[in-house]
Amino acid sequence: MTQTPPGKSFEDLYLELSDKIATGDTASGSVRLLQAGSHEIGKKIVEEAAEVWMAAEYEGNEALALEISQLIYHVQLLMLANNVSMADVYKNL
Repeated sequence: MTQTPPGKSFEDLYLELSDKIATGDTASGSVRLLQAGSHEIGKKIVEEAAEVWMAAEYEGNEALALEISQLIYHVQLLMLANNVSMADVYKNL
């Protein structure tokens, strides 16, 4: 039997970020980054992608999983900033 890991699924995170953005709470770092725009989010994606690579090369699986989660978070923010839905992504997988 497969157990569900602790934390959020890809879809859960997307919904959570969507809700945060819908409220527009500027106390939320997610909302502030989204308001900064695609360029700022893109810079974070590049940074996180490099950290994923470095973790894979030098830090082990626990660090790698953490860095991948941060990359996914920023990719989802970019999706939301550009009105790209989960369905849009899934149809291209």
